[in-house]
Amino acid sequence: MKHTCRKAFTDTLLELAKEDSRIVALTSDARGSAALNKFVEELPEQFIEVGIAEQNEVGVAAGASTCGLIPFVCAPAPFLSARSLEQIKVDAAYSNTNVKICGVSGGLSYGALGGSHHAIHDLAAIRPMENITVLVPADARETRWMTQAIARTKGPVYMRMGRNEVEDIYTEEDRKKFRLGKAICLKEGRDLTMIAAGELVCPALTAAKKLEACGISVRVLDMHTIKPLDEEAVQAAAQETKGIVTLEEHSIHGGLGGAVAEYTVQNCPVPMKIMGIPEGHVVAGETCDLFPYYGLDEESIAENTKEFWSTL
Repeated sequence: MKHTCRKAFTDTLLELAKEDSRIVALTSDARGSAALNKFVEELPEQFIEVGIAEQNEVGVAAGASTCGLIPFVCAPAPFLSARSLEQIKVDAAYSNTNVKICGVSGGLSYGALGGSHHAIHDLAAIRPMENITVLVPADARETRWMTQAIARTKGPVYMRMGRNEVEDIYTEEDRKKFRLGKAICLKEGRDLTMIAAGELVCPALTAAKKLEACGISVRVLDMHTIKPLDEEAVQAAAQETKGIVTLEEHSIHGGLGGAVAEYTVQNCPVPMKIMGIPEGHVVAGETCDLFPYYGLDEESIAENTKEFWSTL
């Protein structure tokens, strides 16, 4: 079945806020985009609307956190990660405040609206900041577990999720596998390792199964935590398989692929291929069309991985 991560996030946030009055939601005239309407209806006193002012939103959240509240900033990822970058850097990360910055419609979710609405540089911009945890859930259940985890974990967080429905990867029984900072192995393999995040985890898993039929054994890791990176899982992949392929709905520079490459080149060099959005003007179009255009659908992933394998 398919579900949206943003609804899983706000449904979970509402449940948590009913149990803990310190939890507040903030938005910048984006309660519809962030699926917050139900939260506003049921807990109006735990909701703060700042208008179209993302910088203020992060600043207000940081101030609220110093008063003992647990603020969740909810707004489109392209605006949070661009307009509010200084506030995320100074008010959240540098000041080490307990602010949860939740960017909805990340990656190519707003694809038809063009480059101004693509959020494909956010991980590269925020990942180097001190103190902050960077997260990208793969499906609705993982979004729920992630929201529960960050609500009880102190410190700044940037969690980015997509807008569209995604296939379920996990069942409720998989809850015990989830831990912040620890990759989840979805498929074992001895030849290559695919390390994916967000909405590319599902097509990566499907592509890996297709490759299995071609005689290529592929391990698949859901690297839901971009920072801190699960270095142990990366090192095992580098030492136990012959190459690593990373997949992300992000620029090929500075995101998940960059994090994995930075670690491996200094600790356990291994051939790598980084799949994502290449440098240059990003075209406008529906997400379902942009993924194949950039080679991020399951068929393209399988073919590109097979080509990479042939070079090893």
